[in-house]
Amino acid sequence: MAYYESVLVFRQDLTEPQVKEKAAKYTDVIKELGGDVKSTEFWGLKNLAYVIRKNRKAHYVMFNVELAGDKIAELERRARIDEDVIRFLNVRVAALSTTPSIMMKKNNEEVE
Repeated sequence: MAYYESVLVFRQDLTEPQVKEKAAKYTDVIKELGGDVKSTEFWGLKNLAYVIRKNRKAHYVMFNVELAGDKIAELERRARIDEDVIRFLNVRVAALSTTPSIMMKKNNEEVE
């Protein structure tokens, strides 16, 4: 099993409860594929650098995932066909972080 940091970017017109519901759906998909979600972070509604499919903002959700390497393609396929996901990124990492990501820090003073 490999470790991944997976970020899903959802459309701006979804409400926060809908985004959490979608995140739960993707958690179930990962478990269905034989993986395990170690942690989930909701980064909130952020401005995009450029307009993507008529969206200027998007909801960001990050998962720390343990999943077999051959199953990540199926996860990406399901994200690609979901109309609410406008972008996704899966990055393989050597080990999963146990601390909150840099996006979850309140201000730059906490960053070392």
